[in-house]
Amino acid sequence: MLAVRSATFNIVFYAFTALCSIIAVFFAIFWPSRLLIVPRLWSHGWLYAYQRLCGVSYRVHGAEHVPAGPCIIAMKHQSIWESCAVFAIFTRPVFVLKSELLWVPVFGWVLKRMGCIGVKRGTGRLALQSMIRGAREAAAHGCQIVVFPEGTRSAPGSPLAYKSGVSHLYTALQLPCVPVALNSGVLWPRRRFLRPPGVISVRILPAILPGLPRQQMFERMVHDIEEACQDLPGGQTLEV
Repeated sequence: MLAVRSATFNIVFYAFTALCSIIAVFFAIFWPSRLLIVPRLWSHGWLYAYQRLCGVSYRVHGAEHVPAGPCIIAMKHQSIWESCAVFAIFTRPVFVLKSELLWVPVFGWVLKRMGCIGVKRGTGRLALQSMIRGAREAAAHGCQIVVFPEGTRSAPGSPLAYKSGVSHLYTALQLPCVPVALNSGVLWPRRRFLRPPGVISVRILPAILPGLPRQQMFERMVHDIEEACQDLPGGQTLEV
C-alpha cells in the first residue's frame, strides 16, 4: 500500500509541476508582476496532495522571527522537500542556486523572471561577487534571499559541510540572517521512492542581526541550526 501511495503521489507531483510550469510561462510573459502567485499555488497544491495521498503534514514553528523586510534565510538542506515548500513557508523568497538551472529551457527563464540568483560553482571570488550583486538587487525589491549554506542536500546525521558564502552575504548586505532547521530528510530522503507518513517540522530561529564579525556570525548560524535540528519535534516515521 505504501508503494502504491508513493507512486500515485509522484505522478501527481510531476504532473502538477508541469501544469504550473506552463501557467508560470504565461504569467512571466503577460503578467510578470504577479508571477509569484504561481509558485505559491504550486507549493500549497503539492503539499496538500502530499498530505492527502501519503499522510505527510508539516509544521512551521517560529514564523514570528522572520523580519518584515528583506533578509537572508539560511536553511538546512536535507531533501528536495524544502526546495519545493519554501513558497508556502515564506512570503517573497528568491533562491540562490547553481547557475546551470537558469539555462534549462523555459524553466530557467522563469526562474530568472522570478529573480533567482545563479551562482557558477568553482569560480571562487567571481561566483561570490555575482551572488552578492544578485542578492543586493533582490533585497532592494524586499525579497527574502534563501540560501542553503551546505550547498547540497545532506542526510540527517551526516558530517557537517557548511560553506562560508552565506556569511559573506551577511557582511556585504548588512541584513538580518534567519537560520532555519528542519528534519525533512527523515521522511523524504535523497534518492528514495517510498514516502512514509509522518510530520515534517520546520523551525525558524531568531534572526542574527547585522553587525557581528563574519566568522562569529557563521559559527552562531551553524550552532543554532544544528542544535535545533537535534531537538525538533515530530518527523518520526509512523507505522504504515
